[in-house]
Amino acid sequence: MARLVAPRMSLSTNPLKSSAAMGAANAYLGVDGAIPLLHGAQGCTAFALVAMVRHYDEPIPLQTTAMNEISTILGGAEQVEEAIDNLRRKASPTLIGIASTALTETRGEDVAGELRALRARRQDLTDTAIVYAATPDFIGGLEDGWARAVTAMIDELVPGRGRTHARQVNLLAGSHLTSADVEELVGLVRAFDLEPIVLPDISTSLDGHVDEGWRGTARGGTSLADIARMGESACTLVAGESLRGAAERLEARTGVPFRVYERLTGLRAVDGFVATLMGLAGASDAPADVKRARSRLVDAALDAHFHTGGLRVAIGADPDLVFGLGAALVDLGAEIVAAASTSWANPVLAQLPTAEVDIADLGALERRAAEAGAEVIIAHAHGRHAADRLGLPLVRAGFPIFDRLGAQDVCRVGYRGTRAFFLEIANAAQGRRLTPRPEHFGATPAAEEFEHARP
Repeated sequence: MARLVAPRMSLSTNPLKSSAAMGAANAYLGVDGAIPLLHGAQGCTAFALVAMVRHYDEPIPLQTTAMNEISTILGGAEQVEEAIDNLRRKASPTLIGIASTALTETRGEDVAGELRALRARRQDLTDTAIVYAATPDFIGGLEDGWARAVTAMIDELVPGRGRTHARQVNLLAGSHLTSADVEELVGLVRAFDLEPIVLPDISTSLDGHVDEGWRGTARGGTSLADIARMGESACTLVAGESLRGAAERLEARTGVPFRVYERLTGLRAVDGFVATLMGLAGASDAPADVKRARSRLVDAALDAHFHTGGLRVAIGADPDLVFGLGAALVDLGAEIVAAASTSWANPVLAQLPTAEVDIADLGALERRAAEAGAEVIIAHAHGRHAADRLGLPLVRAGFPIFDRLGAQDVCRVGYRGTRAFFLEIANAAQGRRLTPRPEHFGATPAAEEFEHARP
């Protein structure tokens, strides 16, 4: 069991976490025809927009209520109404997903109450779904905002229990999953002749594709009609501990039972997921292509463990991603010698097989990695500074990744994704080479370092 600690620091260096509001905006983009709306100043939205565009390399329809000095003091209800009217007139969204920011949360604005009053007064708004999630920047990070947005969508868009369809399942996708991850899980579910309803589904909206026309809303994702049918599913499969609360809310509204998968990276973890699918489908065996993918993972694990056995890893990311990747590497013989994450709220961090997890920034992770003699760093693009200073390979994972193309095409879940991840880490370990110098062959500390360096 890992102990969560907050290192004493006079300042934060090289921050690890992204804001909760940005997490909510990402989640809203998994609904077809949606527009995320940040309730705050223009600068808040501009920063989030730049980060998201650089990560996805796609146009992002992120909008703002553009709070100013007067509305910050007197209240932003008029700004919210004006923004909703403008978006409906110019883009005709199916869903407007509102996320608060530190500005409105610090003031204590009752946005939920204002929206209720607006709906009661404006009957013409009934053709547009409006969802609100409270996502102050000073509480939690991207993962927390994503979870609050998913919970808010369930509250607003799922009407209740319907007639159960035995072969329909819900899949709640956590913030740690890429578009390729979600696509892989959907493929696994469909391999057992089950039909998933994914919330949110970024595999068809943020996967990087060219449409015939242009529209200023999310281009793909789960439809509102499908979300409304989630109460008819036989089971809810939850990818990530952070969405347990959302699954509990869905069960309370609809009676649909749920199963949480804290990680879907690693042989045993995926075996458990596949066993569940077999039970739901009433199948006595897995399809041939699934069994083939499993056998290839076993082979890759045999190949990779020569390089991952005893590998000293430093990892920094949101809780679900830290646990998913870190625990999978420990299964393959690696050792987590330094870990940092972004939120106290997710209990899965306590299960990470390491002594301590810092709720801190990448600066703290860098210091821990140096002290513990880490050999590989796993973090998002901002981890490159620490990797350069320590002379270590960086495996990029999480949000944002803006210095490499195809971040959403990287898959690390399921049999295929786990296989790719194990080989990725093994190759990173092989890529760390020490160039021999004359002093390495003398009785010096450098000689000991060379002796223990990986070939």
